[in-house]
Amino acid sequence: MANPLQGIDIQVFISIFRPSLALRFMNITKQAALLLTAVVFVTTQAIAQKKQFTMAEATNGLTTTLVPAGLKSASWEPGTNKLYHVVKAPKGEAWVSVSFPSLKVDTALKLEELNSALGRKDKTLPALHWISKGLVWVKNGDELVQGLATAGGFMWSKWVTLPKEAANITVDEYQNLAYTVENNLYMITRDRREWTVTNDKDEHIINGQSVHRNEFGIDGGIFLSPQGNYLAYYHMDETMVADYPIADWSGAPAKAKNIKYPMAGGTSHQVKLHVFNPATGNTTVINTEGPADQYLTCVTWSPDERYVYIAILNREQDHLWLNQYNAQSGVLVKTLFEETDPEYVEPLHPFKFLPGEKDKFIWWSQRDGYMHLYLYKTDGRLVKQLTKGEWVVNSIAGENETTKELIITGSKESPLEEHMYAMNWNTGKLRRIDTEPGWHTATVNKNGKYILDVYSSGDVAKRSVVRSTDGNYAQLLKDAGDPLAAYERPEVKSITLKADDGTPLYGRLILPTDFNPNKKYPVIVYLYNGPHVQLVRNSFPASRNLWYEYLAQHGYVVFTMDGRGSGNRGLAFEQAIFGKLGTVEMRDQLKGVEYLKSLPYVDGNRMGVHGWSYGGFMTTSLMLRQPGVFKVGVAGGPVINWMMYEVMYTERYMDSPERNKAGYDNNNLLNYVKNLQGKLLVIHGTDDDVVVWQHSINLLRKAVEEGVQIDYSVYPGHPHNVRGKDRVHLMQKITDYFDLYLKP
Repeated sequence: MANPLQGIDIQVFISIFRPSLALRFMNITKQAALLLTAVVFVTTQAIAQKKQFTMAEATNGLTTTLVPAGLKSASWEPGTNKLYHVVKAPKGEAWVSVSFPSLKVDTALKLEELNSALGRKDKTLPALHWISKGLVWVKNGDELVQGLATAGGFMWSKWVTLPKEAANITVDEYQNLAYTVENNLYMITRDRREWTVTNDKDEHIINGQSVHRNEFGIDGGIFLSPQGNYLAYYHMDETMVADYPIADWSGAPAKAKNIKYPMAGGTSHQVKLHVFNPATGNTTVINTEGPADQYLTCVTWSPDERYVYIAILNREQDHLWLNQYNAQSGVLVKTLFEETDPEYVEPLHPFKFLPGEKDKFIWWSQRDGYMHLYLYKTDGRLVKQLTKGEWVVNSIAGENETTKELIITGSKESPLEEHMYAMNWNTGKLRRIDTEPGWHTATVNKNGKYILDVYSSGDVAKRSVVRSTDGNYAQLLKDAGDPLAAYERPEVKSITLKADDGTPLYGRLILPTDFNPNKKYPVIVYLYNGPHVQLVRNSFPASRNLWYEYLAQHGYVVFTMDGRGSGNRGLAFEQAIFGKLGTVEMRDQLKGVEYLKSLPYVDGNRMGVHGWSYGGFMTTSLMLRQPGVFKVGVAGGPVINWMMYEVMYTERYMDSPERNKAGYDNNNLLNYVKNLQGKLLVIHGTDDDVVVWQHSINLLRKAVEEGVQIDYSVYPGHPHNVRGKDRVHLMQKITDYFDLYLKP
């Protein structure tokens, strides 16, 4: 390995040598002091002339030029206390490791070395993926290449060549590899045998990929077994689902691409779990009896690979069965337990076996009103509820087998913050690990002794700290400083209002940068207010969005609030909207309007509202169902009629159209078009496969029928969200619309 100081992060270097630096600066000369005075004067002048955000900075700055600095591509080497990350080096980049607690720094890999070994000419390091201690893989064109750590650096060798179309690449610690090409699944075993696991000719029979439109926490369809001997995978048949055309406008004539889009009340797809045995080449179909359109979630292998566990959720989403199946025969062994709820059960996490235990696992449930952890035995007996209280567990980030603790994150201190805790899995005893307010994300090393804690708060852009999970060690690796220091920033106020049932509602009020309490300002309300989304939290920047600050720089008050239905507040808060989407949320947002109108500096006659997706639905709902409250609305990608949205999401929150016809009719916004007062701009991406374009087309058609003027704009070639450089165009259009109709 190279010189231990080579490539060391500057924050580590300064934290080690800060005392000597301070002593040195105590000897500053008289001339330097005079110079410093001049610098202070110039700096003061500069502060008085701070910049305003450009639209590009306001739109994409926090992910590009103004992104808070952190550790690039940080990861723990398995089986060690070494944290690796990418740093700038004289000839490009280098991959360095920092050992804890010694802070010994080594340069593990230089860009020029990797380029030379692999015949590359790239200017940045590729993503480096750990397989096991001392062994990584990288993608080099169509090849996967392995790197083995040696005393002199990494030794590289070709592993496999994959088809250009390979996707969903999954690798386990035994060097088994699975991937998909289009709708089929392939496997390369540790002994380099290649398997065509599926060979389905119909493109709508899909293997090894996410199912149920990524609901229920599903983010993939490949499940390699714990000891590397089997491959379980989702098999989805969507041939029975109605076709839905998405036009490709890039050529002439345009072409229609049919997707399968199961709408509420319609025919849904059918999913099974299969298990492939590479030792025999045989595939077992797990016998998940029940209606063909039930949902299969929370797929988990037993540590000994004898069983596969699946949470079966009925189409109505009010009844769940946690089932154990024999992985070799596919036969149901038993149902461990059931969960029911009159509104819905929403499983979001596969369960977790405790280290070294074959019969104890952690189950996630909202059965007591908040997402908490429960210790079960595989015979179905509940041992203990491990976490409890009016807060939610957000993640299990790691484990420490020695101390019998899980490292978890949750909202125990405040629903506006996320903190890290060590929880004893035998007793449920909980202790907080971090110490600073804000929003903390945890990356835990394999043995559970150290955490990379990356956090921010309203006034802290980003800090990267390594902590020991026993709470006795903390080392700052990177402080991003304030990337927005050169800009004119608005005052941001935290607001707490009460819903009509007394529920606290958290919001943010952003004042114009030239604020004069004796003036009257126009207001823009930005909202989402749908499930699983939280806009208001203690993270950087305090405004949560530089576009809000851009508006404040141009004379607007900006307000945002999470009403009932939003995430991170527990089941009752979310389920308040069940069966009547838009109704309770509008009442809460109108509490915000009432508050705004009570402020002497707010012009209640110049109020605008904007949101996208669910926020677009809310914006359109407020403009049509509460006419006259807002003078201007801009709705992006809005759901207009929930009958036309996907089965899994819609039927969870609205029940089925057959059982809740009145609910669907009441929030079908086509029924309220004639009520529009003020100006409404609707925007949609032409290639939207989430909220399909037909929603806003139908709204426009109804407006024509009713003789109502609605302004309308589309973004050709864009799906549900407009991203990249075109997003700057989008946000300029939205801003111009508000300027046109809200500015005096």
